[in-house]
Amino acid sequence: MMKPILGGEQVVDEIRTLIDAARRRAAAAVNAELTLLYWQIGRALAREVLGGERAPYGQEVIQRVSKALTLSYGKGWGVPQLRHCIRVAQTFPDEQILYALRMELSWTHIRTLAFIDDNLKREFYTELCRIERWSSRQLQGRMNALLYERTMLSRMPEAAVRHDLARLRDEGELSPSLVLKDPYLLDFLGLDDRYIERDLEDSILREIEQFLLELGAGFSFLARQKRIQIDDDDFYLDLLFYNRKLKRLVAVELKVGDFEAAFKGQMELYLRWLARHEQEPGEAAPLGIILCTGKKQEQIELLELDKSGIHVAEYLSALPPREVLQARFQRAIEDARRRYGGEA
Repeated sequence: MMKPILGGEQVVDEIRTLIDAARRRAAAAVNAELTLLYWQIGRALAREVLGGERAPYGQEVIQRVSKALTLSYGKGWGVPQLRHCIRVAQTFPDEQILYALRMELSWTHIRTLAFIDDNLKREFYTELCRIERWSSRQLQGRMNALLYERTMLSRMPEAAVRHDLARLRDEGELSPSLVLKDPYLLDFLGLDDRYIERDLEDSILREIEQFLLELGAGFSFLARQKRIQIDDDDFYLDLLFYNRKLKRLVAVELKVGDFEAAFKGQMELYLRWLARHEQEPGEAAPLGIILCTGKKQEQIELLELDKSGIHVAEYLSALPPREVLQARFQRAIEDARRRYGGEA
């Protein structure tokens, strides 16, 4: 009787890795070709539809093409799919841009992005989706959570927005404006109406994975109640994180109540201590986030917190209706851009 061959586990694992990698490459290649096909179909249909002088003509063309393709190739060529093809072709008319996107994003990603009307918002989601490797479900979830409206990027002049997005696209360099949000949505903590700062901190640690997702890409948790010893005094920083994409430490202070000017001095002390004792060579200066239940915008502007590397943001422990959030963010964006002197 033949003896079993021992020691083959390593080569089996190697072969599995090769097969899995080949399957991924094959799937990516198929996706890229399908995306190009859909784009070409959309371009041809758009040319035909836009060539008609009457709206009913366009509808008639799409329905006729849908029936013909379904008859020839089966399911998958309904009117909605053809309209998606047209939308993608119209949103991304440059074949070179489409070529770059189809190598990194799926058709579902690109189709979702095509229905974002605002160009800057679409570019924001496109670049973050590409860099952070979001699934199509994650992309939709972040859009539903109004991620763009909650980032500081949305409050910046258009030229600055384009600059930050270009650096991300061309150099892979993520700026704080792409990461920092206001407000942060902490409805997953399940806090009741009465809670203290320790309750908030405890809840965050219980739901640390969700909190890291809300903070954004590249965050890792380092410490709770980080002891900072200066002279004969002990101070305790609520939460300490590191962001590998920003290459810097991020200190987070949790406050129940409105922002107070005194919070600036406290955070500056923590950031300077971290810079002296914890910052490694090659890292950027530590960043501070003060989370409050309310903000006083004029105080924040007069204190020029951004020059100290401090970001003040509200957090919401309960999620209001989407329409309320959308209106609130839109007002904040308009107010911020007015303060920039109409540059947006």
